[in-house]
Amino acid sequence: MATFSPLDWFRAASAKPTCRTALSNRASLDEAVQDVTDQLGRRGDADLALVFASVGYASDLPRLLPMLRSRLKARLWIGCAGGGVIGTTAGGTASELEQTAALSVTLLGLPGVELQASALTTDNLPDLDGSAQSWQEWTGIEPTRCRSQIVLIDPTSTNINDLISGLDYAYPAAGKIGGIACPHNAPHGSLFLNDQVLTGAVVCSIGGDWMLDTVVAQGCRPIGPVFAIEQVQRNVLLELSHGERRGSPVACLQEVLADLTDQERDLVRHSLFLGIERRDLQLMADGTRRDGGAFLVRNLIGVDPSNGAVAVADKVRPGQNVQFQLREAEASRQDALMLLREAAGQDREGTQAHFGLLMACLGRGKGLFGEADGDVSLARTVMPGLPVAGAFCNGEIGPVAGATHLHGYTACWGLLRQIPSPTDD
Repeated sequence: MATFSPLDWFRAASAKPTCRTALSNRASLDEAVQDVTDQLGRRGDADLALVFASVGYASDLPRLLPMLRSRLKARLWIGCAGGGVIGTTAGGTASELEQTAALSVTLLGLPGVELQASALTTDNLPDLDGSAQSWQEWTGIEPTRCRSQIVLIDPTSTNINDLISGLDYAYPAAGKIGGIACPHNAPHGSLFLNDQVLTGAVVCSIGGDWMLDTVVAQGCRPIGPVFAIEQVQRNVLLELSHGERRGSPVACLQEVLADLTDQERDLVRHSLFLGIERRDLQLMADGTRRDGGAFLVRNLIGVDPSNGAVAVADKVRPGQNVQFQLREAEASRQDALMLLREAAGQDREGTQAHFGLLMACLGRGKGLFGEADGDVSLARTVMPGLPVAGAFCNGEIGPVAGATHLHGYTACWGLLRQIPSPTDD
């Protein structure tokens, strides 16, 4: 049975949106809590509090939310423990704090918001072949008041991909952003909901006049042509084709490598991935079909030298298109910049992003970019002054081609905007 948290419905009383942020890297949790409290001040109630703490505080996590809630006021508190913390100081400096004790707290005042939050166990999910209503009843989240979701999952959870698929099934119109919290050795979970530390999953629904625009930067660039899958067994590619030519995946890759530079070939040794095309088929209001595609980047997990077969970390089928992908810092920068600029270009009157939630892979940060604050700096190049918070995750959750997926090596953004619901009078 799922464990339900009380349904939390409310609308903010203030007329203007507010976003107060704090970030601390004090070594002790008590000092970090005092630091963020001093930065935030004790003024006013918030609607939503987002809390991200590094696993360096793991043994003290059960004390964290009660301490914060005794000093700061918000109607709903959610968050998780991360391998690193992303946040913005009260002075407006946004940073990615990796491999150090850190605490990020954001207090959001959102007039006209409707929030619902549920704590879920993942051991026994509703049937994906059953009704969407059974999933909605299981989560306790009303679909007509859900425009976006923040999905946080404990690393000890099972059935993660089925949970993500089920949330898409139950709430197909809601954009979803989140991540898997990082593991630790303390005898409790990694998720925060109000004053509890939990395992399983926490889902926060955002509705009313607010929603999250999703941006998923996978950080790879394609190399070589697009191939079609001709033969496959489960997740093992046996034969690919390009035009009239057919060959094993290894033979196709060798042709691609022949056209690369020496530096690119060196990167292939540790940064080669496969993009699997996903199609987003939607019927528009006028009856026409919008057909968009994107490549979902997945790990290559094995090679059979006897027949040139390649195993990929996802389900594939004959007829799908695939393309080899190379992950490197400059490609990651350009990918993120392009997507963030596209999102910023969608701004309409009064709909500029109020806040940016960033769930980034542990493999990004300094390890990818060679310098600190890589992703937040890119976002602020496009949207100067954007308050940012989030965590470095053990897996990131975000949509590609109309469906939500679990990713690796990815930066998943949720840009919070005030856009009156089209159902409002």
